Amino acid sequence: MAVTHKGSISMGLVLIPIGLYKTTTDNDIHFNQLEKESKARIRYKKYCSHCNKEVTADDIIKGYEYEKDKYVIMTDDDLEKIKTKKDRTIHIIHFANMQEVDPIYFEKDYYAVPDAGAEKAYELLRQSMLMLGKVAIAKTVMGTNQKLIILYPQEDGIIVKTLFYADEIVAIPKQVPKMELDENELNMAKMLIENMTKPFVAAEYKDDYQERLREAIMKKIQGKEIVSTETTENNNVIDLMEALQRSLNLTKEQPTFNTTKGTA
Repeated sequence: MAVTHKGSISMGLVLIPIGLYKTTTDNDIHFNQLEKESKARIRYKKYCSHCNKEVTADDIIKGYEYEKDKYVIMTDDDLEKIKTKKDRTIHIIHFANMQEVDPIYFEKDYYAVPDAGAEKAYELLRQSMLMLGKVAIAKTVMGTNQKLIILYPQEDGIIVKTLFYADEIVAIPKQVPKMELDENELNMAKMLIENMTKPFVAAEYKDDYQERLREAIMKKIQGKEIVSTETTENNNVIDLMEALQRSLNLTKEQPTFNTTKGTA
């Protein structure tokens, strides 16, 4: 796996050289766009709006439009010159309790992997944070953007999560009214949640839709017809209490949910 970003974790005078690696891979099926009649692939080309010719990556430079159709050119050398020593490192600003960071701020995840010779300092940081239940709040520059990040210790390493800044989070579009709840409905809902509680094991889940999509593609390749798989009928349950009771009865019939209870 290729490294996404190279740098060092800076904690006071301690410097830990690391590489950041993506934590996920894209397994989704992707479709190409084709012209309706010829079935030929649609291609997107970059071209110059002035001379109307196609350009390559080597022909492209960075420009900032400060007035209409007026640009100032910023070279890679210019961008490097404005980076400080802190910008080139993952500079830990402070530590915080794990539960204090709202997940709404999480953007992307990376594995932080220590370079050769940095394993001991890396492990010292990981174990110390894990024992104290702390995360590290830090900043670094990735590309042309300064990223607010969090170093999240786990049993087998450190995850680096890039965070959105507070001004990037939009307000909830509509406030949800606080409804007065019936005690019986609330108790029934809590019983339903308890019956459906079990430990989370990521390996137990898979993308069912992608599997059906692959099967549908194979059928089309083989010249077979795709038949609808939807067989669920509407039960027309309108009453909330009745819906809760029926749901509760279903969980009692499924040992998957009530054999193991998770912890809150």
